[in-house]
Amino acid sequence: MPNKQIKNIIFVIEYIEAHLTDKMNLDTLAEAMHYSKYHLHRIFTDTVGLTIHDYIQRRRLSEAAKLLIFSEKSVLDIALLSGYESQQAFTDVFTKMYKMPPGRYRENEEFYPLQLRFAFEGNYKMLKRKEELNFDIDYATKADIPCWMELVRLVVDGFPNLQEETYLQKLQEKIEAKEALILKDEETAIGIMLFTSKTGSIDFMACHPLYKKKGIPKAFLDKVMNELLTGKTLVITTYREGDKADTGQRREIKELGFAEAELLTEFGYPTQRFILQKGESKDGQ
Repeated sequence: MPNKQIKNIIFVIEYIEAHLTDKMNLDTLAEAMHYSKYHLHRIFTDTVGLTIHDYIQRRRLSEAAKLLIFSEKSVLDIALLSGYESQQAFTDVFTKMYKMPPGRYRENEEFYPLQLRFAFEGNYKMLKRKEELNFDIDYATKADIPCWMELVRLVVDGFPNLQEETYLQKLQEKIEAKEALILKDEETAIGIMLFTSKTGSIDFMACHPLYKKKGIPKAFLDKVMNELLTGKTLVITTYREGDKADTGQRREIKELGFAEAELLTEFGYPTQRFILQKGESKDGQ
């Protein structure tokens, strides 16, 4: 992926963030950025991993959720600020994504974002290599926490109800227990995984959006199955089928060879467990 494309998307994101409360869609954005709709849709989705519509909707709802918790604005005012023409339209979409109406979300007093502002930092030298990449996956150290958390913020869309303070505490514990793996391109984390040796649970696995076509998730699975959790059945949880908040995580997990298991509710959120027997991982990216 050329650096020019990344820079162009940075400008697009800056425009979106500056106009979150305005009426905005692919047509108006393409006109403002002087791109064709097709070209803008293609490069944005290819770079960010979300369509422009999904990114805008998730950012608006995240900012709305923040206002519900940290302001005294009415639900109607927040709906209008979020670009919705009525409180009912806002409530319908918010409920589908957050699994509860705005009023109850406000009562719970626990903010979590569907999508944080997308940011690209780093040189991404591995993207420029034409030869096969060498995945030097290693145990994470405390020095890796800043770049690890930068990646977590990039992929927060895949992990509902992620509370950063609680997550950071868990990360530190996993680093001490040698249950945190990281892959870096110089100082940029491009792949991360938390696991539990005793149970074979993959507690968190993420890949940098720019590197999704490089086979990084499979490289992490191969390492834990062949070196760290030999003979164990791996377990991971993700969105249930049909969840409107799912931006592709469920599909990606199935493409890696995981099979559907029981339905769960974790931290009040409906999820589903998936299992992977040794030798069943696929060669998909």
